[in-house]
Amino acid sequence: MDSKQYTYRVIWSVEDNEYVGLCAEFPSLSWLDADQLKAFSGIVDLVAEVVAEMSSNSEKVPTPLSERKYSGRFAVRVPSMVHQKLALEAAERGVSMNRLVSAKLAM
Repeated sequence: MDSKQYTYRVIWSVEDNEYVGLCAEFPSLSWLDADQLKAFSGIVDLVAEVVAEMSSNSEKVPTPLSERKYSGRFAVRVPSMVHQKLALEAAERGVSMNRLVSAKLAM
């Protein structure tokens, strides 16, 4: 497993007054640094260490988000008034509710 295939990002933390390196597949891990690039390289290196340790212990290593298969379907429950409002808006636009909600989610 190449740990560089995971989903990384770096954000500014006002609370810590530093950059925070994060990995979506390992939400419990983070790396703080005053330098943005060092925060990124820190989290990448940390994840590599964790993946190596997990592999050596025969633990299941998370699949990178980019390699996962998505069906394009998911169910969500909303309050009945929201459902009614969406149905009305879809009818007024002359589209299916699925198309309307999909367009709203894509924004």
